[in-house]
Amino acid sequence: MKLTVLGATGGVGKEVVRQALDAGHQVTAVVRDPARLPVNHSALDVVTADVTVAGALRPAFAGREAVISCLGPRTRRDAGIASTATRAILKAMETGDVRRLVVVSAVPVGPMPEGESLWYSKIALPLLRRLLRDGYADLGAMEEEIRRSATEWTVVRPPRLTDKPLTGRYRRVVGGNVPRGYTISRADTAHAMLAVLDDPATVKQAVGVAY
Repeated sequence: MKLTVLGATGGVGKEVVRQALDAGHQVTAVVRDPARLPVNHSALDVVTADVTVAGALRPAFAGREAVISCLGPRTRRDAGIASTATRAILKAMETGDVRRLVVVSAVPVGPMPEGESLWYSKIALPLLRRLLRDGYADLGAMEEEIRRSATEWTVVRPPRLTDKPLTGRYRRVVGGNVPRGYTISRADTAHAMLAVLDDPATVKQAVGVAY
């Protein structure tokens, strides 16, 4: 496929770019600083653009079959970037006639899964939501924007991310979160995002992934 990846210099974004290229896709990576993407490949184009401006994104979306967004707030000061950028992404996709959209979100944005432990459901998750409420509010607003769109979207919700290597072995729940799944690597999150691209069961669905 011909893919555009946003947030390509982040932990998940770099993995998406690498794995997509390894799988034979053509990738356009949208970045703010090309020096932060240490990937070279004949099928990779690196574009510098403001992800919050639809007009700046349109050239990177031209002729693409899907857009993958790995954007999200890395710190509290970044809260707002995911929803703001998503509005620009959706406008650029609409004018560029791109239909497929895959984005990364986070477990706390979704519902509590059945079978979750009392410790996590009553203590850990509420505390996490309170401490990082601005970031999760941003991701929640992002998901609302996507649900209202006409795109063929999928939201992938991982729990705490680690830098462990790719395994390709993780649990997945379409339409919910994974119970008692507290970590997943950035590499396996990227794997999950690429795996849903051509999976019709995940269109217009949130997908929980975890070990």
